[in-house]
Amino acid sequence: MPQLIIHYLRLITATLKKNRRRTFLTMLGIIIGVSAVIFINSVGAGAQSLIFNQIKGVGSNLIGILPGGSEEDGPPASVMGIIITTLTNDDALAIAKLIPHAESVTSYVKGTGTLHWQAQTADLNFNGVSASYIKTEDTEVGEGRFFTEDEARDLSRVIVLGSQITKDLFGDQDPLGQTVRLKKENFRVIGVMKARGTAGFQNYDTEIFIPLLTAQKLLLGIKHISFMRVKIDQKIYLDDSVEQIKQILRDRHNIRDAREDDFSVRNQAQALQVLGSVTDALRLFMTAIAALGLLVGGIGIMNIMLVAVNERIHEIGLRKAVGATYKNILWQFLLETTFISFFAGAIGIILGIILSFLAAVIVRQLDYDWDFVVSWQSIVLGFGASCAVGLIFGIYPARQAARLEPMEALRYE
Repeated sequence: MPQLIIHYLRLITATLKKNRRRTFLTMLGIIIGVSAVIFINSVGAGAQSLIFNQIKGVGSNLIGILPGGSEEDGPPASVMGIIITTLTNDDALAIAKLIPHAESVTSYVKGTGTLHWQAQTADLNFNGVSASYIKTEDTEVGEGRFFTEDEARDLSRVIVLGSQITKDLFGDQDPLGQTVRLKKENFRVIGVMKARGTAGFQNYDTEIFIPLLTAQKLLLGIKHISFMRVKIDQKIYLDDSVEQIKQILRDRHNIRDAREDDFSVRNQAQALQVLGSVTDALRLFMTAIAALGLLVGGIGIMNIMLVAVNERIHEIGLRKAVGATYKNILWQFLLETTFISFFAGAIGIILGIILSFLAAVIVRQLDYDWDFVVSWQSIVLGFGASCAVGLIFGIYPARQAARLEPMEALRYE
């Protein structure tokens, strides 16, 4: 039996060497399909790590509250891009007053605009936040100061800039006390945030911060907030605080049935779990799309092997004339396609890992906290699928070759 296998391998190797171009074209579809499975799985895992690292970087004792209801293990409707207006800053003030372990509560609204200073302009995201932002986010002001509670209440036109946007607009000049314009409103620069870098896809250093009420009334014309965060003094009180917040909001929004909640409350662990389920589903979907490449590669193998059968009819006839059986011919062609798929799968895995590594390096160069991840499951999936494709799509051409009659094969032109 080992001698027979060695004989087949020698025969296959000689055939593939003789038809290098055809062999390469046969392998190409499998190589692309397997490398795509590895690469997409790695990119999905890297994006998942990016999101998780962002949440962890914000703080482990935070509770996030978003407008719109959700299933216990599903994302809030607001994260799907739907504008929901059920949360207000009054809700945040009530939570700050009634939750005993709430260290700070911050409301947020977001918008986009162009910041002007003299002849300099910058397109950016602006944040309307409560004066408690510094404490909630556990960040610092590098120069100047943050706005006060009084300034937040009085619709003050004051602004705090991110470190990068300050460099872009002012260069080496001192920004403090300068007047900038945003959406036809003039603001006085009172502070510059300490460099914070990038977390997830958000670069905090290119953002600006103004009082919440100022952003709502003067820039956006809204009364609702985008979301709020509650900082709890100790982690052991997170779960209790989540339930208390839910009850406070139900009372304020006149909700009697929890299934009718118009808000979503998550602590960090819950947020990670929800995001994990969402990103896992996306990775599975993307992997399924990549697997279509393997199907296309399998069809390519079958078509090319059918052409090979027609080209080698004389050879098949001679082999049968000197005693080769149906099984001998069947195994020869079947092992040939499996051999091709095996090596194509190995090359695809190596190529997929290299592409995944390069993608991770490039994204890290952009200052994103992106992990290089290649799971053994994706390698097993890619390699197993490539061998299966060779076996499945090689059966038909192999049977066609094995069924040829010796005399008919020898007479074929």
